[in-house]
Amino acid sequence: MTDECQDGRVTAQDPATEPTLRSYGGEPGDARVARRRAALIDAALDLLGDPESGGVTVRGICARAGLTPRYFYESFSGVDDLVGATYDGVIAEIAETALAGLAAGEDTRGKVAGAIGAIVDVVDSDRRKGRLLFTDTLRSPVVATKREDSMRLFVRLTSESAAQVMGVRPGPETTAAAYFQVGGMGRLLASWTAGMIDLDRDHVVEVCVRLMLPGGAANER
Repeated sequence: MTDECQDGRVTAQDPATEPTLRSYGGEPGDARVARRRAALIDAALDLLGDPESGGVTVRGICARAGLTPRYFYESFSGVDDLVGATYDGVIAEIAETALAGLAAGEDTRGKVAGAIGAIVDVVDSDRRKGRLLFTDTLRSPVVATKREDSMRLFVRLTSESAAQVMGVRPGPETTAAAYFQVGGMGRLLASWTAGMIDLDRDHVVEVCVRLMLPGGAANER
């Protein structure tokens, strides 16, 4: 899968020309590559969410993952590539689970609660993911661009879901409302994962559901 460069780094080959990876210790070659890649992404989650880490470097990532640089370049072309893949993986997980939660609901409220509950569960089960998505202290041009992209993605999904579940007609007002909802929920989850809001998981979901539904604020108990 890899080929040596003059500087000693290892870069990915064209899949059409790469050799077949051999099994080692009973583990197939492609499984070893996937395991090492997952370890590098896990290390990136650690360092990206740690204000004391001093930034993300190949050396730091490899030390945290217990791998040599050779195996870093087996999967990623550089730090930006790794950071982007890490962010994209979290966004894909949230989008997939949110859509599944939406589909599982039996009525409008159940669908909205299912989608929001799925999102909250992702960031609650691994607070590093919440910090990657929401923290203001993270300084990364790659993450900044990815956040803009993911905002547009979730605005589109929210608008489409509103049309599907509540019969809301698409238009500029729907888009504006979706930006308000997605942005507001993001700030709420950022504060919650930082320990600034003293609510348990179910209460966070309930607050978000009430504010997402038409007239939700009026339903506050």
